[in-house]
Amino acid sequence: MIGSLIEKQLTTPDQYPLSLNALLLACNQSSNRDPVVAFDERTVDRALAALKVAGLVGLVHPSHGRSVTRYQQFLEEKLEISERQAALVAVLLLRGPQTGGELRSRSARMCGFDDIAEVDVELERLSGLPEPLVVRLPRRPGQKEERWVQLLTDSPTGVLGPPADDVPRGGETPDLAADVAELHVEVAELHVEVAELRDRVAKLCDDFETLRRACS
Repeated sequence: MIGSLIEKQLTTPDQYPLSLNALLLACNQSSNRDPVVAFDERTVDRALAALKVAGLVGLVHPSHGRSVTRYQQFLEEKLEISERQAALVAVLLLRGPQTGGELRSRSARMCGFDDIAEVDVELERLSGLPEPLVVRLPRRPGQKEERWVQLLTDSPTGVLGPPADDVPRGGETPDLAADVAELHVEVAELHVEVAELRDRVAKLCDDFETLRRACS
């Protein structure tokens, strides 16, 4: 939800804040999403309620000819990050782990980076926060570039993760946070592996079809 709100705020400001229906369409669009989802209105509404409690989403009541309630995000304000940093986080939320080059290309409609070095600078800043928002994944065999993943979800300290009451108190918290962060990275790596395997299977299917036609 947050990723879609940031994306639409920066790419179509005239249509922002978004109505519930517009946000639903943004979440379920088939382009610039990985994975592509098919949320229903109830799912989006429940997610918005949780984000409102966390102070990450606010309501804009009908005014100036608008007849429906709209929603806006407060992630930048809440986490004190820049617009460019928010754009990178949004792309990672919407597209999963990516290289600096992929992030530069896919964030182009939201903000401009002159080169990959500028992207890397912002990513390093986000990873160096007291509560990091992104982390660099180790380079895997056969990969030319390292990938980055967001830490807003599936993390005990992530603002989009479980409620604070779910995190153990006392001396156990740092160890638990470290363990879950490590698991988060491993899961992200598995997502990358699955994506790569999917691409290989698709290529094999294309090659097989080409061979089948040649033999017909």
